[in-house]
Amino acid sequence: MNALEQRIAASGPKKILACDGGGIRGLMSVEILAAMEDALRARLGRGPDFVLSDYFDYVCGTSTGAVIAACVAMGMPMSRVREFYVASGRQMFDKASLLKRLQYRYNDEPLALKLREELGADTTLGSEKLRTLLMMVLRNATTDSPWPISNNPAAKYNDSTRDDCNLQLPLWQLVRASTAAPTYFPPEVVTFGNPAVRSYNFIFVDGGVTAYNNPAFLAFQTVTASPYRINWATGADQLLIVSVGTGGSSLADPQLKAGNMHLLYNAASIPSALMNAASAGWDMACRTLGRCRHGEPIDREFGSMLSGPPGLAPNATVPRLFTYMRYNPELSAQGLSDLGLGHIRPADVMQLDSIDHMTEIQHVGRAYAAKAVSIAHFDDFLG
Repeated sequence: MNALEQRIAASGPKKILACDGGGIRGLMSVEILAAMEDALRARLGRGPDFVLSDYFDYVCGTSTGAVIAACVAMGMPMSRVREFYVASGRQMFDKASLLKRLQYRYNDEPLALKLREELGADTTLGSEKLRTLLMMVLRNATTDSPWPISNNPAAKYNDSTRDDCNLQLPLWQLVRASTAAPTYFPPEVVTFGNPAVRSYNFIFVDGGVTAYNNPAFLAFQTVTASPYRINWATGADQLLIVSVGTGGSSLADPQLKAGNMHLLYNAASIPSALMNAASAGWDMACRTLGRCRHGEPIDREFGSMLSGPPGLAPNATVPRLFTYMRYNPELSAQGLSDLGLGHIRPADVMQLDSIDHMTEIQHVGRAYAAKAVSIAHFDDFLG
């Protein structure tokens, strides 16, 4: 039994980290996670060598969240992940030639190169470099289906006797596939199997255009549903899910006319609309089934659904299957003002490709983390 299998089978409470998609806004998530890492180090009395992979047993991500999740699972400190985003953000959004912009806005090679450098060109999904369970969400355009792919050693398609065992796939390429947002980047073609025996290709695009831009509830399913053979115990004291978003970013347009919703408008706006709707929907599901320790109101009817102390009326009529926290800044003018950042224009930090405003994106993440991230939220999972 290797180290990952031992960690999966170990007794005691389990902890999951789930990271949303959102392009360069992933830098907000990085700042939130950096504050979380610092808080855990201080509370647990650990030094700078302590990283989030020492705390979380399972890390999941979609799109830019897949980049973060892979880095965390590899044992990188958040300071290094921050450096990756800050130093590479502009290069990752390298504009495509004018002719190619009819298909997509940005070249894929700069991002692919950076991922190969950071994760290792020869690192596979089954590499022992991965300290935790890792799941990334992709969309298989060939089969028209979402593809959550993980290094779970018990998963059906991770059987080492298969010629097309998923664990043999390059990690960097799977991360790149999860970030291939339609209209932004070209798709990623991944070859499965042994070319000498049998091989085939699938075309992948960004996992954010599935229903799982927020992969938190999907992660819960994969550790509890019997087909995945992980079978972790449930309960508010047995399972923790920490969900980190890239900012609430609905671009309301009261001046919009039905006649303006043409093909190009929909092509540009639908990916973002899907990401926002999916993130909110799964957040609501997690707050309903979990003991919610933190999260901003989702809307004026549902509210925040925070769970009260024992003895008070529950916030839903179902058992608490896990403890849950949601960290996701609100990027409206009011939300930014509440963070003391009224000088930042919402439009500057809402776009998936706001590379000219990475500094402002970092400011939002840091201000939100200072206000929202509390080690007290983790109290039952610090033993």
